[in-house]
Amino acid sequence: MIATIRFYFVLLVSSFVHAATVIVAALLGVNQRPGGGGGGGGIYDWGTNDWARDLLDAAGTPVRAEGLERIPPPRDGPVVYAANHSSMFDIWALAATLPGSVRFVGKQELAKIPLVGRAMVRAGHILIDRSNPRRALAGYARAGAVIRSGVSPVVFPEGTRSRTGKLQPFKNAPFGLAIAAQVPVVPVYVHHTFEILPKGAIRVRPRPIRILVGDPIPTAGLRLDQRQALRDRVRAAIVALQARVDAGAPAG
Repeated sequence: MIATIRFYFVLLVSSFVHAATVIVAALLGVNQRPGGGGGGGGIYDWGTNDWARDLLDAAGTPVRAEGLERIPPPRDGPVVYAANHSSMFDIWALAATLPGSVRFVGKQELAKIPLVGRAMVRAGHILIDRSNPRRALAGYARAGAVIRSGVSPVVFPEGTRSRTGKLQPFKNAPFGLAIAAQVPVVPVYVHHTFEILPKGAIRVRPRPIRILVGDPIPTAGLRLDQRQALRDRVRAAIVALQARVDAGAPAG
C-alpha cells in the first residue's frame, strides 16, 4: 500500500509540473521540434518522456526493451507504432522507451483530465472522438499532419484497454492512417502491465515491464482498401511477440 501511495503522490506532482510547463511553453509560442527521443525533441518530448520516467520510477516498474534496433532511425522518417493495450502503464513504458519524437493516439475523453488533458493537446497528442464519425475522421487527419511533421504516433488498435489482459480484436482505422501516410508500422508487445494496474484497479503491484519490438511492416504502395490485410498482418506479428514471452524466449 505504501508503494501505491507513493506512486499516486508522484503522479499528482509530476503531472502538474510537466503539464504546466508544456502549457506555458505553448502559450509562449515554443514550436514543436521533433528530435531523437529522451527529450532531444524539445520541451514537448520532455513533457511526455520525463513524466513517464517519473511514474515508472515511483511505481518500481523497470522497463526492459528488446528489439529497439529494429526500429528505423528517426533520421529515416517517422513510423506508426502499434501496441497491445491492457493498462495505463503501457503508455508510460512506451513513452519512456521508444526513440524519436513520439505522440499517442487516444480517446477524446482524455482531454477532460484537469491540466493534463490540455497539456496533451498542446504537446501534439491526438485525441479521437470515436462517438462522431466526422470528428473521428478529422482526428485522424490531424494524426496524418503529425506524422508529416516527423513525429511517430503510437496507436492501440484494440481501441481500449483489455479488461482481461488478453489481446482483443483490432480496428481498421489506425492502419488506414499508416497507409495514408505511407510509413512503416512497427509492431510492439508490452508485457506485465496488466498485472501492475488493470483497468478499473487502484492498487499498484510493481512488476518489471518487458517490451518486445518486431520487424517494421512496410506500407509503401498499399491502398486504403488493403488496411484490413495490414491489420491482420500486424496483429499476427504482435501475437508472435507475445508467444515468445509466453515461451520464455528472447525477442530475436
